[in-house]
Amino acid sequence: MKKFAISDIHGCRKSFLALLDKIALSKADTLYLLGDYVDRGPDSKGVLDAIFDLLKDGYPVRCLRGNHEAILLRSLYDLTGLDNWLQTDGKKTLDSFAVEATHQIPESYLEFLREMDYFIETDGYILVHAGLNFKLFDPLEDQRDLLVIRHWYGDIRYDWLGERIILHGHTPLARMGIEQQLNELAEKQYLDLDGGCVYAGSERPERAGQGVLCAFDMTDRRLYFQENIE
Repeated sequence: MKKFAISDIHGCRKSFLALLDKIALSKADTLYLLGDYVDRGPDSKGVLDAIFDLLKDGYPVRCLRGNHEAILLRSLYDLTGLDNWLQTDGKKTLDSFAVEATHQIPESYLEFLREMDYFIETDGYILVHAGLNFKLFDPLEDQRDLLVIRHWYGDIRYDWLGERIILHGHTPLARMGIEQQLNELAEKQYLDLDGGCVYAGSERPERAGQGVLCAFDMTDRRLYFQENIE
């Protein structure tokens, strides 16, 4: 029985399924997904359907909310400032459902997104989408920070964290950067699992080394990588 964590699938259904094959996920294992299933990639609906299939088949899967799920849910009642999202990331999600507006997405999908947790604690790990705001008395109390915060490593209060390890996504890293964080895990106690899968083929310098979906074996502390095959 193992525990695996994956983050930031972003509509890359084929890559997600290939990564599940690579880790040989079984029904005795638990899969933790750290948010951002939708937007940017070609098949947001397919990613959610793949999760539904796992749950239906009896695989233990726990899903966290990411900032892109939060944006999608917000667009149901408030489009303020979301013009660009509707023309880019959001449009790709709507296209995958063959609809023109988020309220046309079937309610079963929307309800699934609404029920997602903001963080999970399990066996010495804190799992969250983006990170923790250690400037707060309780770093887990602000839901927005859990979804969107960046550049928080320097603020970690290790007296509060204790021996727990933080697993997160949201900020894409090159594969080499993720591997380096694993090497320093015992000391620094955080690991970013966002390999920028959806950015495969990007010519932007800051995307160099990205384009992979990453799974972390929380039991054996081992990384698995799957290149984008969309």
